[in-house]
Amino acid sequence: NPVQKRENYEFTFELPRYVEELKQELDYPLAWQNNREMPFEEWKRIAREQVFACMMTPPKAAGDFRPEIIAQEQREGYKALKILFNVNAYSRVMAYVLIPDGKGPFPAVNLLHDHGAHLFIGKEKMIRPFAVSEEVSKDAQAWADRLYEGQFTGDYLARQGYVCFSIDAPLWGERGREEGVDRGKYDIIAGNMMMLGRNLCAFMHYDDLASTEFLSTLPFVDSGRIGCMGCSMGAYRAWMLSALSDRIKAGASVCWMVTTDVQLSTMDGKRENGGFANCIPGLRNFLDYPHIASLAAPKPMLFINGIQDHLFPVRGVKQAFSQMRDVWASLQASDRLVTELWDIPHCCNKAAQEKVLEFFRENL
Repeated sequence: NPVQKRENYEFTFELPRYVEELKQELDYPLAWQNNREMPFEEWKRIAREQVFACMMTPPKAAGDFRPEIIAQEQREGYKALKILFNVNAYSRVMAYVLIPDGKGPFPAVNLLHDHGAHLFIGKEKMIRPFAVSEEVSKDAQAWADRLYEGQFTGDYLARQGYVCFSIDAPLWGERGREEGVDRGKYDIIAGNMMMLGRNLCAFMHYDDLASTEFLSTLPFVDSGRIGCMGCSMGAYRAWMLSALSDRIKAGASVCWMVTTDVQLSTMDGKRENGGFANCIPGLRNFLDYPHIASLAAPKPMLFINGIQDHLFPVRGVKQAFSQMRDVWASLQASDRLVTELWDIPHCCNKAAQEKVLEFFRENL
């Protein structure tokens, strides 16, 4: 059937016609650049509190993680475990954990999977799965081929001496819909969560915080040397987790950083495609993406974006990088922030994974 259209309209390209006027009203009063008169730690406390306030009601804490090993196998240089644990009071989730051979405790990395409009797998995007159906196994390898140049980041880092950990975000993998995968239902479910006073994106972040705390309790993990990394939505999760958790000592973010001005831009022909996957209500009235990421300062952070990445126009990436560099410089910590533009599309190829490894070697 042909699309019904009216002669008059108010929205175009998934944006209001007055998007430019709305953006001009965003003055980000809580950005560090607007609060330099106060001590940095005081600013961080106030800004963090505002982020959490916008994340709506948090899930009830699990109280007890109650970990249970479900399966394990020996791989070349490391062991793979599947562990069930309580990530909050409602959800008992499966994690993949890779443990290097040898005597620990080891540094650890919480690996945060991407979005990719592909919800059938989550943690299996980061760690090669086992004890799963052939469909899951084949899908995981196909996704690794597509976005990670055929290499599972977790297995790569585990061979280099890092405990690697990954869970599904809500609605991915084993936390999906009973009726099966349907990307179009994500936003409906997110809306229903808001009707319950909760925010689906925030639940993802709270789970990342809780899973990091769980990771720190494992006997083979050095709790003082925990980092995180991800690509795409995983990169967004990585700098959010780094900003909100003191447990994280270093974070690596590949292909997710921009300013709202460019992210929702008629000039660049851009709008946000992730929907509710990175939507925290009201937060833009206080802080933009690079301002939130700057809550991680002065800890070591790595940001890589791609010149060929059509999701994040270079103009917006450069703006964001500049704002973050300003924050680290104000703390005499410029050497701890790495911001790089590579001639790559939206991906985390082997070279990017090698850069992440070098970064963790220096900072974990």
